[in-house]
Amino acid sequence: MRNAFAKHITALAQKDERIVLLSGDIGNRLFDDFKVKCPGRFFNCGVAEANLIGMAAGMALSGLRPVCYTITPFITYRCMEQIRIDVCYHHTPVIIVGTGAGLSYASLGGTHHSCEEMGMLRLLPGLSVIAPADEAEVRGSLTAALQSPHPAFIRIGKKGEPKVHKTDPEFAIGKSILIREGTDVCLLSTGTMLPEAVAAAEKLGQAGVSTQVISFHTIKPLDTERLTQAFSRFKLVATIEEHSVLGGLGGAVAEWLSDAPQPAARLVRFGTRDEFLHETCEQEQAREFFGLTPAAIARRIQESLAARG
Repeated sequence: MRNAFAKHITALAQKDERIVLLSGDIGNRLFDDFKVKCPGRFFNCGVAEANLIGMAAGMALSGLRPVCYTITPFITYRCMEQIRIDVCYHHTPVIIVGTGAGLSYASLGGTHHSCEEMGMLRLLPGLSVIAPADEAEVRGSLTAALQSPHPAFIRIGKKGEPKVHKTDPEFAIGKSILIREGTDVCLLSTGTMLPEAVAAAEKLGQAGVSTQVISFHTIKPLDTERLTQAFSRFKLVATIEEHSVLGGLGGAVAEWLSDAPQPAARLVRFGTRDEFLHETCEQEQAREFFGLTPAAIARRIQESLAARG
């Protein structure tokens, strides 16, 4: 996903001289092509993420379109105040891109995990929160964010994520994408968990459970039209994310649901538990720990259906 981001921002910046790229001392070789084709518009801000966000806000107020890029926990937790005041309070069109989101860097320990940042950031007025699922959605989210006059946060994976879309889908902030039709269960997946959701749907299909899968790439603003359809049509709706069950997609849908008419479907939330992962392991093992594998998702869905009767 990060390679797709680097290639796409280079292409977009060649067409729009307002685009500038700010990095928190990573991605120097990743952006070699950008630096050659867009000279003078790449800024390595060092390990000073709060300052990076302040610089970006000033650039945006001067008419530029800054895109900030570094590892997700460092560009969110370390500079929450700057995002809140410099970017959101002044409503500057800054795009914040966090790479290696969720448990992508599980092997580097808790300092590199980011399982709470979407819940924090979606509280900020005017900030879109987007979690693309694959490189096609990375391109779509970056293009859409740059076309918007509002600030946005985009969380992406690291590298090697499987493709879900064969071609680039029509992408709009706040509008989900149908991946697979179904009639019994609806899986709302965000970010890099989408391939796991598709695999879980396959397992459920083998067990006789017809499962719809939707890429819910935007956490804020929510696609409430899709939510209304899902909760009126299905027996069960599940949110699936590599983020805490508190505050992310599952939390946002639960909040929406509390104000909605009595739904036909039950909500089940998949995500990381309200605890830190102290084990150092690879992403696959971290997902197993939190029950975020296709087998675990399918098993819990079937148990929930049985309990509902």
